[in-house]
Amino acid sequence: MARYRGSVCRLCRRENLKLFLKGDRCYSDKCAFDRRSYAPGQHGQRRGKFSDYGVQLREKQKVKRIYGLPEKQFRLVFQKADRRKGITGTNLLLLLESRIDNVVYRLGFVNSRTQGRHFVRHNHFLVNGKKVNIPSYLIKPGDVVEIREKSRNIKCIEDSLAAVIRRGIPQWLELEKENYKGTIKSLPVREDISMPIQEQLIVELYSK
Repeated sequence: MARYRGSVCRLCRRENLKLFLKGDRCYSDKCAFDRRSYAPGQHGQRRGKFSDYGVQLREKQKVKRIYGLPEKQFRLVFQKADRRKGITGTNLLLLLESRIDNVVYRLGFVNSRTQGRHFVRHNHFLVNGKKVNIPSYLIKPGDVVEIREKSRNIKCIEDSLAAVIRRGIPQWLELEKENYKGTIKSLPVREDISMPIQEQLIVELYSK
């Protein structure tokens, strides 16, 4: 399936949750979810009841949209999580959090994961001094992620760093704002993910 190209504000409304897909706009009065917090479409204000399958599907769709992955790629991440030791649902979320496109967003270098994915692909970031242009690259403890020197004057990067206080930095990351770099102090844990996600529903859906 092709990547979604429509209004991302509709996705927040569809999931009945602010997914923070548009960066600073999500914190402003212009946020479409704050103005119309009901599902899009003609019958959006008439929310029906979901079956068990419907609840599981909505949870999977929500997580896919938060991290901006298409179905095929999301399923591959799930399969990798299922092969690891531990709780599959937790493994899934931690793999998603460890992706470089998510890390640069968490560090405040970009306004959204979509923008992070775009900038990673265009070689704007270094990991341990080497260019990384694969958004699914998984970081490790001790890795240093920095903005390439030639890219530090890009306006959207400067604006994002200026607003980083509003969003906050997770405990597993350390930002050196003046040096345009961040250090991965440890791998994320389940408690570091504050979004209301019921990952067990995704496991149940894929286990059918």
